Amino acid sequence: MTMFPKKVTILHKLLQSRHTFWNSPSFGKAPSSRLVLGIETSCDDTGAAVMDETGEILGASLHSQKDVHLRTGGIIPTVAQQLHREHIERVVQESLERSNVDPSQLSAVATTVKPGLALSLGIGLEFSQRFVRQHNKPFIPIHHMEAHALTVRMLQPVTFPFLVLLISGGHSLLAVAQGVDNFLLLGHTLDEAPGDTLDKVARRLSLIKHPQCSTLSGGQAIELLAKDGDRKRFHFKTPMGQTYDCCFSFAGLRNQVTMRIRKEETEEGIEQGTLLSCVNDIAAATQHTVASHLAKRTHRAILFCKANGLLPSSSPALVLSGGVASNQYIRKALAIITEMTGLHLLCPPANFCTDNGVMIAWNGVERLREGKGILPPNAEVCYEPKAPLGVDMTAEVKAAAIRLPSVRMKIPN
Repeated sequence: MTMFPKKVTILHKLLQSRHTFWNSPSFGKAPSSRLVLGIETSCDDTGAAVMDETGEILGASLHSQKDVHLRTGGIIPTVAQQLHREHIERVVQESLERSNVDPSQLSAVATTVKPGLALSLGIGLEFSQRFVRQHNKPFIPIHHMEAHALTVRMLQPVTFPFLVLLISGGHSLLAVAQGVDNFLLLGHTLDEAPGDTLDKVARRLSLIKHPQCSTLSGGQAIELLAKDGDRKRFHFKTPMGQTYDCCFSFAGLRNQVTMRIRKEETEEGIEQGTLLSCVNDIAAATQHTVASHLAKRTHRAILFCKANGLLPSSSPALVLSGGVASNQYIRKALAIITEMTGLHLLCPPANFCTDNGVMIAWNGVERLREGKGILPPNAEVCYEPKAPLGVDMTAEVKAAAIRLPSVRMKIPN
């Protein structure tokens, strides 16, 4: 598993934690190449960053809404919208000040316009269009999942094509990245995303009341408690075992977990909202089943790619990105598959897996270099809450009906 230690070491002091590193003291320098401002508002983080053409981060800022949404038990779109509206101007200004860059020096502005929460996307797009028209700058609309997929290339020169698994609170997909704007979609979620499932299980378990979890997101709480849990105590069926494609489904798993929680509450004689004594074991079993499902679908995607010559014979790679990619147990599960199939598993550091302005700026740099998707400042652009990534190959994957060899998923905590 590769995590790009050289670049991470350079950035480590800047990237101490999700909240503080983006708001660290100025680390700008005099610009030496074309500059891109990246803006991200697709969900519940307001992010901005200025980057030069070499991938150097000149300045960045991030406002996280996590604490607000923890208190409300989930993301409320209108609340997220209002928080974006209140903070976007400050976040963008901070990123410019920290980079010592005036808007007149920018070569382009790149902004997430799809997919995501409609109300959140609208704030970023509206601000960006005003900004590029005021300063007469080219505009680069960004696909959020494309940005996640390409982040790894900011950290290390990873060549196309490569397989990518993108997993977050709102998305789950497998695709072959053939170019900056060229993807083959092999699989996607049919219902909810893995991050959403973990968050909902955490809420049902009332983990915010757990002394170790009060400030953690649902997924983080599940991962923490699972370390001390017995995943074998409860058995949850891995979804879609008899469906031989690369799509995902997590809603059925969540229903299994919910029924088990109800049963345990009845047996312990407690009401919903009270912490179960077996909470660690449920967390461990849930996490293991999510990891196994992701690993099996990815295994089939690798076999499909090999059968169809979609990956290079020399040093093929699987890139893992998105917020859920920060989960170390899931990384270990995928490492079992990549080791078995001869792929390199490439994982950006956790702070680059979650939503941020840096990845949007980098996507803008990649597109600027190739002259792709660069629009004049007065172009009319609409946000798209739902937007598939690339050419849909899911029917071809299903038609191949690849059966998987038995793999023992012995994943250390």
